[in-house]
Order: sequence, then structure tokens, then C-alpha cells
Amino acid sequence: MTDAQETAADSSLRTTGGAPPDDGGSSSGVPIPLLEPREGIPPVTADETALAEVIAAFAAGTGPVAVDAERASGYRYGQRAYLVQLRRAGAGTALIDPVACPDLSGLGAALAGAEWDLHAATQDLPCLREIGMLPTRLFDTELAGRLAGFPRVGLGAMVESVLGFVLEKGHSAVDWSTRPLPEPWLRYAALDVELLVDLRDELETELDRQGKLEWARQEFAAIAAAEPPPPRKDPWRRTSGMHKVRRRRQMAVVRELWQTRDRIAQRRDVSPGKVLGDAAIVEAALALPPNAHALAGLHGFGHRMGRRQLEQWQAAVDRARALPESELPQPGQPVTGPPPPRAWADKDPAAAARLSAARTAVSALAERLNMPQENLVAPDTVRRVCWEPPTAPDAESVAAALAGHGARPWQVELVTPVLVTALRTGTAKP
Repeated sequence: MTDAQETAADSSLRTTGGAPPDDGGSSSGVPIPLLEPREGIPPVTADETALAEVIAAFAAGTGPVAVDAERASGYRYGQRAYLVQLRRAGAGTALIDPVACPDLSGLGAALAGAEWDLHAATQDLPCLREIGMLPTRLFDTELAGRLAGFPRVGLGAMVESVLGFVLEKGHSAVDWSTRPLPEPWLRYAALDVELLVDLRDELETELDRQGKLEWARQEFAAIAAAEPPPPRKDPWRRTSGMHKVRRRRQMAVVRELWQTRDRIAQRRDVSPGKVLGDAAIVEAALALPPNAHALAGLHGFGHRMGRRQLEQWQAAVDRARALPESELPQPGQPVTGPPPPRAWADKDPAAAARLSAARTAVSALAERLNMPQENLVAPDTVRRVCWEPPTAPDAESVAAALAGHGARPWQVELVTPVLVTALRTGTAKP
């Protein structure tokens, strides 16, 4: 029995009164609730002395390190980490408060040579990077589940289907900026890394059995090596309901209200949605209210909003109304690639035919490999190759095009043959 299986067995003894199963899961096939960490809930590390002890313990540990982070999405501005959880053989579990200990670069350096095991790594890596933690090697259990063909790849679903234990997930969306953190939340956080290394080991075995382990390793290496994405251009354009806004003056109102809201949210350190909802922004843009009284009659600007608040939103509307035509935003997203596929048939019927053939071929290949199509090759990569294909779509030129758009070697090898056929079929003369 592995360490994590012993952990779960001990937990089952404490919570269910049963005997520990030999295989780490329930011998009856019924998943076992995992309700307590093996060593109990560790104290929260919240000062430099305790952090130094954690760093020393984890540096002396062995094997991969399970890593997780909790954010306060929907409550606070931005995506910073409010709790970091780690577990490693020989070190146990640690819960670290990155508000009290905002610089974890020493811990990151101590773990630089270890493999980090995360679930949905791309969600946690940005907030970990902010506090000085970044892996050189990683294993992403969610991505591994996708490549292996699991239908449900959430951490709870994976732990249950692969290891036979049930994780309590009731605190995933709580306000992790709360201090002090309640004990049930800390228990939940510790359990999130309790079985992560065991899950990683089982998934590695399954990927190897399916002949996909090298594919996964290339994906993990690409995630670890990826640079932070550049700031999004015109983020206000992603306002929910933006498709209703047609006129440039109305777009200017959305922009002004969005930017005003963002400044307020950042200053107050709250989620922008708690300052003003997207629906209210869009409604104000469509109505173009001439004064605060008219604004107060719109949904989202009701009686509970004070006069000063109404005046600040109306000032944003007035600024947009006063802009000269030359400073109004242009309609549509900034073009950085092919147009939306729905426009291809009108703009370039041949490209539309190529894309249709390519999508069908890639979908069929993904189905044969038992993995999501988007993990076989990024849909944006397929669109770009179909919009501007090589002059002569042979294997060498298509492979080069795929690699140029960031496809990994395993993807290039698998997708090139079907894409060559699709490109030739899509461009064939009737």
C-alpha cells in the first residue's frame, strides 16, 4: 500500500470505523469518504520563522511535491493566492498564508529540482508566480485525465474514479481572503493535496498503458516553460452582453463604465462584479441616460445605490457622450488572426471548405485516440493553418506550419497526415 493509500485507510478508520482496504479504495466498490488529513490539519504558516521551518522540511523531503492554491475569485480584485497547500513525502502537509508571507521565493528555490504535481496547473501557476513560486517540472493531473480519456476530470471526480475516495468539495468557492480561515476550510484545503501524488502515479501508469505518456510529458514541459501571457487588449470588450452593443457611442459608454469600475474595484480590493454588474453596464450603454435621475431608473442602478455613486457612474456616461467621433472605439475585436469562422463562407469560400474538412478529420482522429479535440490540437491552430495554408500542403510544410503555431511534436506527428488530406480535399477543384 502506498503512503496515500495508508493515509486514506487511516482516515477511513477514523471516519467510518471500517477496516483499511488492501487496494486503497473500497473493497465493495463503494467510494470511501476522505474526511480527515492523515496527520490532522497542520497549523497555518503565517510568519517568517514558521516559513523557514517549512522550507527546511520540504527541502529535505523526497519525491514529487503536491501543490495547490486557493484564490478569492468573485470576492477580491485580481487572482492572487490566499492560501498555498503543499505535501511531500518526508515533509507532510503545509498550509501557508501568502498574505502574511508574501515572498515564497525561498520555498520555490528549495523545490526547484522537484516535480510539482498540480491539478489544472494553468489556473494556479499565475498566482504562484506572483509570490515567487514557479516549477521547472510539473505533472498536471487534470490534463493527464483529459489525455487519458476520462469523461470527468475535476479533482474530486478523478480521485473517486481512480483511487476510490470521495473528497468533500463544499468550500471550493468560499472567500479565501477571510481571516482567520475556519477549520473546515483548512481541512478541505489540506485534503486537496492529500492524494494528489497518488493520483499522479496512477495516471502516469494509465498514460503509459495507452502509449500517451510521452505526449503528456511534452504538454507538461510546455506549460512549465510558457511565458506569462501579455495583458489582454481592450479587456472591456469582454463585458458580458457586449453583443447587444452596436453603436460606437454606446461602446464608448461600456469602456468608460468598465474602466471606472475597474479603478474602484482595484482601490477597494473587491471583485469588479461587486462594484457594478456587467448587465448594468450594458443597459446604461444602450440607454445613454442624459442624467443621474434617468440612470437611477435602469436595472442595476436602483434605489439601494447612493446619490454619490449614481453621479460617479453618470460622469462616466457623460465622458463617453462628450467624446469626438475620432476617439470612439471601433466595432469588433482587434484582429490578431483569422476572422470568426462564421464569416469565412462569405470572405473566402475555399478557406471555409478547408476548415470544414479539417475539423471533421481532427474530430475523427481525437475520437479514435479517446481524448478531447482541443487537447489533440488547439482549434485556433487549425483555423490559422486553414486560413493561410502552405502553398503546397505537403507533410513537411504542414508540419512546419503547425509547429510555428506552437503545436508540440506529438501533435505535429499525429495531426499532420489528416490535415494534409483535409487541406487537399478542401481546396480540390470540383
